[in-house]
Parts: sequence; C-alpha cells; structure tokens
Amino acid sequence: MGENGSALRTVAVLGAGVMGETLLSGLLRAGWAASDLIITERRPERAAELAERYGVRVLGNVEAAQAADTLVLVVKPQDLEGLLSEISGSLRPDALVVCIAAGITTSFVEQRLPAGVPVVRVMPNTPALVDQGMAAVSPGSHCTEEHLEHAEDLLRATGKVIRVPEYQQDAVTAISGSGPAYIFYVVEAMIEAGVLLGLPRSTSTELVVQTLYGAATMLRETGEHPTVLREQVSSPAGTTMAALRQLDDHKVRAAFLTAMEAARDRSRELSSGTA
Repeated sequence: MGENGSALRTVAVLGAGVMGETLLSGLLRAGWAASDLIITERRPERAAELAERYGVRVLGNVEAAQAADTLVLVVKPQDLEGLLSEISGSLRPDALVVCIAAGITTSFVEQRLPAGVPVVRVMPNTPALVDQGMAAVSPGSHCTEEHLEHAEDLLRATGKVIRVPEYQQDAVTAISGSGPAYIFYVVEAMIEAGVLLGLPRSTSTELVVQTLYGAATMLRETGEHPTVLREQVSSPAGTTMAALRQLDDHKVRAAFLTAMEAARDRSRELSSGTA
C-alpha cells in the first residue's frame, strides 16, 4: 500500500528492463509492500536476481495477470501486441492496465483486451532512475477518475506526474520523453568547449554538471521565468551577451524548435501505426 493511503492493490510490472526495475524499486522506496508487487521476466537468471534483490514475486505473464489488480506493461512497442495476446484471457474483472510503451495508443491496447478494460497511457522519462522523472498520463475510453488517480499514485514513486489529453502525447514525447537527450547533448558540447578552452576534462565536466544542476534548481525554486534568470546573468556588453549573440547568429533557438517538431512528427508516425 502506498504511503498516501491509496487503496491496497496488487501491482504487476510486466517487463523487467531498466524502466520496469526503476518503477519497481521506486514503489518499494515509496512504501509499497514487496508482498503486493509482482514482476515478470523471461530470463531465469534475471528473475532470480530480481527476486533476491527486491523480495517480490517473479511470475510468468499469465500468472501475473491472474494475480494482479493493476498491470503495468513496460515492454518494447514491438513486443506489446504479443504480450496483450498472451494475457488477454487472464485479466481479473476489475483490472487496470497501465501502458508504458512509446507510440502505443490506448485504443490499440483496448482493442486487444476484453471489452471495458480501463487503460492508461504513460510517457515517462529516464530521470525516473533517480526519482526525478516526469511522466504524462492519458486516460483511455473506459478510465474513471479513480483509475487515473491510481496510475498517478504509482508513477509518483519515481517523480512528477501530469495529466494530458491523449492527442498531446506526441508533443509530450518530444519535450519530456526525449528531452533528457537534448540536455545531455548540450552538456556534451559545453564540456568539449571547456576542453577546447584549456580546461582539464574532469574540471570542465564538474563545472558544467554543477552549473546545470544549479540552474535547474533556480528554475524550480525561484519560480522565475527563464528569461528573467537569463537576463540576471547577462550584463550589458559582457561575456554572456557575447556568447548569446553567437547562439542567436547560429539560430540555436530555431534549431531546437525544429528538432522538437521532428520528434513530435516521428512520435505521431509511430502512434498512427498503432491507432
């Protein structure tokens, strides 16, 4: 049971990859009892490792579906149809299905499960690994407020959660789903710049990572608009303005907009194939 007093429900995480294990460990840290958690894994050695590490039950997919009130599907998109076919006849009557698979629509899942099964679609991101994830949830056609709240309760174990209508999930994928990669890309470039300017790589890395962490913390804790915070660093005719002028000349802002449009469009293509 979660510490916030949500109804006791047995949760099965189907798929013991990085995100599946991340959610499992997050739920345990958030106060869920190991006896209420199940995970599935095809490889025997990996299953044994998870059982020993977390003290949870490791079952087959069908057995997990029979035992759990909530099923969290954390598999590759190309593996999802086979998984749905495998478990469809074994779901409990009141089961909730939470799908964490990029580009998979709620209608795709609903069509492959018994009529009326509530489905919640989730787009997480990798900072969930350090309990700083950003997950966006969208209800399927049979979801109630209670279903959505339960899905949110699960996902808060690894970070923040926001509700969006499903048509916005492609944009969410482009912003927060893929977003960590953009940040890492910028960090790589800044570290390389430090080396180019004569800093040891370790020094440059420490400077950049702490600067990123500090800037993100300022954004969150001050509540100020990023433009205000940027202007506080930008003295007239100073070093920051000289650098920002170059970024503007090279159309870096426009490049980011175009890049995220491309990610949105690719997500839309993937989703349209599963609608």
